[in-house]
Amino acid sequence: MKLAFVGGTGPEGLGLAIRFAASGHHVAIGSRSTERGEEGAAKIAEAVPGATVSGGENAATVEGADVVFLTFPYSGQGPTLEAIGGALDGAIVCDVVAPLEFVRGKGAVALDVDGNSAAEEAAAALPNARVVSAFQNMSAEKLMELDKPVEADVLVCGDDKEAKAVIMALADEIDGVRGVDGGALSNSRYVEMLTSLLINLNRVHKTQTSVRIAGV
Repeated sequence: MKLAFVGGTGPEGLGLAIRFAASGHHVAIGSRSTERGEEGAAKIAEAVPGATVSGGENAATVEGADVVFLTFPYSGQGPTLEAIGGALDGAIVCDVVAPLEFVRGKGAVALDVDGNSAAEEAAAALPNARVVSAFQNMSAEKLMELDKPVEADVLVCGDDKEAKAVIMALADEIDGVRGVDGGALSNSRYVEMLTSLLINLNRVHKTQTSVRIAGV
């Protein structure tokens, strides 16, 4: 499959792209500028020799993509989707965005999205796309260590069962990762908020934490 990463030059986008490139997928790294997208693609090619990888401006990279991952900071979601939203009609869109900020003395703090979630906002902005959310709680550092399993469950939330199945199957391709049906897209808010807790736990314990769901 062709997997496009909008805002894919950050740690999370690159980490996911490296894993999926290693699984044999064509990964396309998008950025606001063609040059930065190409630089991101070069990093993937270096990490995964022989990978099928391309890079460029966001709108160009999503063309022909089977799945589009949104991997930019929350502050960039509105402007980016406004700019490229029309190109995502009919596409499976996986929102990886976790709204948070860093506050002195507190660490990572989840942002209030008016009782909503970043994923639900994306779905409202993309009425003709098949929006799901996943991978918000994944450690970018662990994703980039190709020789080690990640050891995490990925909660996949969405209202489109077929789109969720595609994302869960992709999650299962990552060594040590299991895709878990997280229910409706409205559950995304809880998954997104969990990211702030994990970041703070990482600081306390000086490690890279992850989520495992028992009993499922």
